[in-house]
Amino acid sequence: MSSTPLKAQYDTQGYIIAQGLITPEQHSVLEEACKIAVSKTRSGEWVHRRTVGRQFPPFGDGNPDSWGVQHIMHPQLGLPAFAKWYTSDPLIDVVKQLLDCQEEILQMELFNLLINPVSHDFALRWHRDDVKENATEAEELEALLVWHHGVQWNTALYTDACLFVVPKSHKLPRTPEQRLRSSISDPPTDPFDMPGATQVILQPGETVFYNSNILHCATYDSKIPRATLHGCMGNIYGGSSRARNVLQHGLNWMKEDQFRASLDDRGKAMLSRLIEMQESVNGDLGFSLAG
Repeated sequence: MSSTPLKAQYDTQGYIIAQGLITPEQHSVLEEACKIAVSKTRSGEWVHRRTVGRQFPPFGDGNPDSWGVQHIMHPQLGLPAFAKWYTSDPLIDVVKQLLDCQEEILQMELFNLLINPVSHDFALRWHRDDVKENATEAEELEALLVWHHGVQWNTALYTDACLFVVPKSHKLPRTPEQRLRSSISDPPTDPFDMPGATQVILQPGETVFYNSNILHCATYDSKIPRATLHGCMGNIYGGSSRARNVLQHGLNWMKEDQFRASLDDRGKAMLSRLIEMQESVNGDLGFSLAG
């Protein structure tokens, strides 16, 4: 597959914003599904959630307030609209462009929902998803040269201004000032203090695709409703690096017959490739390979 303008921009900037991945009809269906998922999470009926105060898994049950709903394709949540959209043509078409691959090697990965907490404002510190904050400059540069054969995205159902990124930082080690501001454990009080930071503002229905190793953070305002579909997809060439990022979220439920039966043929094929990846690295869909 030849490179496209969308991929060229993605490779240069580390992120792109796409329109048209949700039809008006899909928007209303997904919005209703999100309302149900959020209600079940906040009532305690759905326990798979991201808790305020925790940035990475395991998220635990310590804080009653939530900033995310995990595993929204899970059949026990009972909301098939999510899996249907995850395998939809417009989304798959963009992913194929950004990964420069054909559909036959795409694998199913994570699909979650980012929401506003109700009792606490919350922020994620500046980070890269697969590079430790205390990596040396040489270690950081070496890690950034690795292509992980995956992409992740946020699709906003409401106006969303939570994400901040440093464009082009997916290829560059941090400057001393950037290193200082991303090496502390506390989230930023002002994300614009990070040199080069840009706020990503999504209108309803827009999607930002971004390299997971771009320098990024996020802020969550408890007073502003948020329902943003947060997913990732990879291809079979990602191997252990994809496994390390994906399997830590606990995906044993994806191997159950009930989940496979809920998918269309495209989804079943993508799921099979995820399970093949897990088996090839001797991992477990319920545990992290990161140690």
